[in-house]
Amino acid sequence: MQQLRVLAIFALCSLSASVAAQDLTWRKDIQPLIKDNCGGCHGASAPSYEEWNLDRKNFEAKKIGPRMDNYADFMRHVVWPATGAIARRLDDGKNADGKPGNMYAFLGATDQDRAKNLATLKSWLGEGAWNLSRWEARGNVPAITKEQLDKVKAKY
Repeated sequence: MQQLRVLAIFALCSLSASVAAQDLTWRKDIQPLIKDNCGGCHGASAPSYEEWNLDRKNFEAKKIGPRMDNYADFMRHVVWPATGAIARRLDDGKNADGKPGNMYAFLGATDQDRAKNLATLKSWLGEGAWNLSRWEARGNVPAITKEQLDKVKAKY
């Protein structure tokens, strides 16, 4: 009987953690995180992804990234056309041969902040939606699949 009670409590705790992750939204949780940590280079004055991509080397030399301060621009780097760019750039290295993405260091002031913010982003995107694949295959990395894209939940 005691074991059944412990299992029931564990199941409820797991369910509440899952519900909490589902309650994450762009407006409430992710947009402030992006504004605070990425807004200096990816804010409202940054070019759209398409504009940035036309003159990428010039923008990169000036340390200007593509705009990501709103949901639509941010999702361009998750789903399409820059599929997987958020995951590749912000990954902590656990998914990319142990090497963190080049923007991971900007995800927070401390290792603890970065880990927390990364976990928040991953939870918001959805279970299994953190994917480094691009729209088309490159090298040994296969193209993203419809099944992988279907995992993105990212509530507005």
